[in-house]
Amino acid sequence: MKIAVLVSGNGSNLQALIDAQTGFGSGKIIGVLSNKTDAYALQRAQDANIATAVISHQDYPNRESFDAAMQQQLLAWQVDLVILAGFMRILTPNFVSQWQGKMLNIHPSLLPFYKGVRTHQRVLNTGDRLHGCTVHFVTAELDAGQEIAQSALQVSPNDTVETLAQKVHQLEHVLYPQVVEWFCTGQLTWQHGQAYFNQKPLERPIQFAQW
Repeated sequence: MKIAVLVSGNGSNLQALIDAQTGFGSGKIIGVLSNKTDAYALQRAQDANIATAVISHQDYPNRESFDAAMQQQLLAWQVDLVILAGFMRILTPNFVSQWQGKMLNIHPSLLPFYKGVRTHQRVLNTGDRLHGCTVHFVTAELDAGQEIAQSALQVSPNDTVETLAQKVHQLEHVLYPQVVEWFCTGQLTWQHGQAYFNQKPLERPIQFAQW
């Protein structure tokens, strides 16, 4: 199973995936695509001898043409699974539809709570005591695809945006590779608009770990 990872920044989740891919069965990361030339994630990929491509959104007049260029690259790589790892672009419905059930994202909150950005600050603002991350299938609606798995942590009274971000990253680096492994080994599948785990409909996200 050929995997492409879409990135925009540092690529810590990409590194976790690279480090874990010996457990992906037949799955292998064969390409890393970024919309930013200076994304450190590209260096991480090159250090691991993974092909890279840069398609800058600034070179295209609209989202549709940018997504079409990305689609051509993914098709050239003959990709089976697309992983979003800190890819800071909203994808067009047409692009998403072509990868339905074959594109994953990780979000730094316990979805369906706190969709969008600034999740750590919003958790602190509301005083929630539970926070974490969610891996989900990607749909055209932002952070609204079916949730696959979650990891949670207790928010302490002394937590800041920075400490929460660090703690959630640690959860992400374990959770994301695990879900990708499930997909690559066939435990996690997508059939008729529904996620299945071990051939049974996934009714609620798997609670993978909790601090």
